[in-house]
Amino acid sequence: MTGDSEDPNADVQYHLEVGPGDVAETVLLPGNPERLEKIVAHWDDHEMVAHHREYRTATGTSEGTPISVTSTGIGSPSAAIAVEELARVGCETFLRVGSCGAIQPEMDVGDLVITTGAVRQEGTSEEYVREDYPATADQEVVSALVAAAEHLGYDYHTGVTMSADSFYAGQGRPGYDDFQAAGSAELVDQLREANVKNIEMEASAIMTLANVYGLRAGAVCTVYANRETGEFRTEGESRAAETATLATHLLAKMDAVKREVGADRWHAGLSLDLEE
Repeated sequence: MTGDSEDPNADVQYHLEVGPGDVAETVLLPGNPERLEKIVAHWDDHEMVAHHREYRTATGTSEGTPISVTSTGIGSPSAAIAVEELARVGCETFLRVGSCGAIQPEMDVGDLVITTGAVRQEGTSEEYVREDYPATADQEVVSALVAAAEHLGYDYHTGVTMSADSFYAGQGRPGYDDFQAAGSAELVDQLREANVKNIEMEASAIMTLANVYGLRAGAVCTVYANRETGEFRTEGESRAAETATLATHLLAKMDAVKREVGADRWHAGLSLDLEE
């Protein structure tokens, strides 16, 4: 088969142009293709394996752990394509790595947000499953991301993310010529009052698809803007990438312990001597 085939069972995937053996079991998913080079800078080694449209893929190792990265472009439709095609060639864990806008006043530019669940304000996941199906992060992924952020000494927040389908109207911003979409003026305030932490555009679709398919997923984003304080800086871009890279290594260690003791899920008892 070649990358020109639309057959979902083809060895080489139609959009990503990756095949079996090209990618690791865990893949990081940034939106911006240019962010790929900044991510692999945290690895021991890497090789570019594919580049088609907005999808760039590299595979390498970090602390001896196999790891891959695929850029998805902006938004849930293209992110869902990446999850679909990566799953078909053997990926089992997906870590969204990106930037976001914070909506809680105590969150600073440069902080990390580790998503535990997401508001599905995007249409892609609704084409897979009913709208009241929850978009939740895998608990093992959340644990690994938190442990990585703690180890690296980065300030982080955990909680609910909102994923939108548009950068302007869907996130409460005015459109061209000050166009105001219905309900957009109240959107951020309503989300803030519901203790939603941040807004971005891909996490809910990635996590919903992973849950539907029995795979693992989560998200870590660096805060670029705080919608409450008006502060904006592209600061700390590499923190999410470094955290997700270390989390991949920690997940591999967690999986090894599970296999050793015959456990299905990682839990606190595996790291504690319960006899003491």
